[in-house]
Amino acid sequence: GIKRSTRETRSVSAALKQGQITPIELCQKCLSLIKKTKFLNAYITVTEEVALKQAEESEKRYKNGQSLGDLDGIPIAVKDNFSTSGIETTCASNMLKGYVPPYNATVVQKLLDQGALLMGKTNLDEFAMGSGTTDGVFGPVKNPWSYSKQYREKRRKQEPHGEKEDSNWLITGGSSGGSAAAVSAFTCFAALGSDTGGSTRNPAAHCGLVGVKPSYGLVSRHGLIPLVNSMDVPGILTRYVDDAAIVLGILAGHDPKDSTTVQDPVKPFMLPSLTDVSKLCIGIPKEYLVPELSSEVRSLWSNAADLFESEGAKVIDVSLPHTSYSIRLPTHPRTLCTSEVASNMARFDGLEYGHRCEIDVSTEAMYAATRREGFNDVVRGRILSGNFFLLKENYENYFIKAQKVRRLIANDFMNVFNSGVDVLLTPTTLSEAVPYLEFIQEDNRTRSAQDDIFTQAVNMAGLPAVSIPVALSNQGLPIGLQFIGRAFCDQQLLTIAKWFEKQVQFPVTQLQELVDDCSSVL
Repeated sequence: GIKRSTRETRSVSAALKQGQITPIELCQKCLSLIKKTKFLNAYITVTEEVALKQAEESEKRYKNGQSLGDLDGIPIAVKDNFSTSGIETTCASNMLKGYVPPYNATVVQKLLDQGALLMGKTNLDEFAMGSGTTDGVFGPVKNPWSYSKQYREKRRKQEPHGEKEDSNWLITGGSSGGSAAAVSAFTCFAALGSDTGGSTRNPAAHCGLVGVKPSYGLVSRHGLIPLVNSMDVPGILTRYVDDAAIVLGILAGHDPKDSTTVQDPVKPFMLPSLTDVSKLCIGIPKEYLVPELSSEVRSLWSNAADLFESEGAKVIDVSLPHTSYSIRLPTHPRTLCTSEVASNMARFDGLEYGHRCEIDVSTEAMYAATRREGFNDVVRGRILSGNFFLLKENYENYFIKAQKVRRLIANDFMNVFNSGVDVLLTPTTLSEAVPYLEFIQEDNRTRSAQDDIFTQAVNMAGLPAVSIPVALSNQGLPIGLQFIGRAFCDQQLLTIAKWFEKQVQFPVTQLQELVDDCSSVL
């Protein structure tokens, strides 16, 4: 594939400083790409006027030699479950259609304070509950790789007289699929997602991106809508590790509005270029070798371990015995699914398997019933006034059970890291992205259970993790692997990930058929 600088944001930032391109031109290029790729359904709201106004301000700063830093004039997008002042924030739900928050989420504010340009709010599964970005009221998001040269050429070879290409588009993964598609289709350079059980890493793997889930408490959750959740963190999607590190460096740190954030000041992240991995110890969790894992992902995982070993790193098998609990245990209140208040609670405990209730009818029917009964103005009022703990006794019952499991899982990780392991290397997803028509055959509950199998435990333990694109499958689709680090060692984790990214040289998406001039932006 085409090789490009792996420090995309910094190289664009340098081009802006040298006047090779202006913030307004860059903004207009991205806006025109957003229009050309509208059918991907990545954005719920495109904030064209806001972005152009921000670009004008940015341009003034550059003219006066007063750029605010690496993100000044850089187009970004934000998942539509982060509050944005004066801009509708829907969570892809009818319940919040028309809700215009009076304030910005802290992470959004921090990006804007650095001069980033907000291109728009991206699509998601309703209330960020799902693993496909297929379930929101604005419809599913299409994976830009469905239209890539790499995938189309493979398909033509495999099925020369194949079915109509358009009906066979692929899902992005979820729930931050809109953000992933936005970055993957070159409409912005970075996007915010959220990650409760894999919602940033899963679409990153399916869209060939870097997806970072920071340590719990490193980044403020103020203004991220599923507010009751003790696992939810803002996530970052970019095309390269360095760019994710720049964004994380800006977002990290204490926020008086979120008491769970770290108290210590966080220094900006500059990732050193690692040249020697021989002092590292990489752990391979044996519980992650599950029968459902596709053979392609398995062999790429094994090759990645071999790569570390051949460069002198120590690679060892480790055990995380309670991992399966995070996947199999019904730590949610079973009774919550039927009444309207409960459905609201099931969404707002924010656990991505909150909706897998023990009910025999199909999830679709259950969803339909719940929506019919419940999503009225009273519920909307309750949610927005922050009255989340509606079913206190159920919540406590659920919470205590969940807490026990979380402790066991967190201890497993702690034992492994205390034994001298620096990072764990695992798959991110069971397979490459699947066509939408295949994905919707299974109900949401089963799918999410399978799709967050490698990612959920990390949220329970509050650890940092990153999905890195490794290679294209036989179908010409991206496959990602996950690195998991010690709590608050996000910088070390990203430094190792950056070394790995450099070794694997993942190819650039070739979307020429989709967008004639996407490469000229870069």
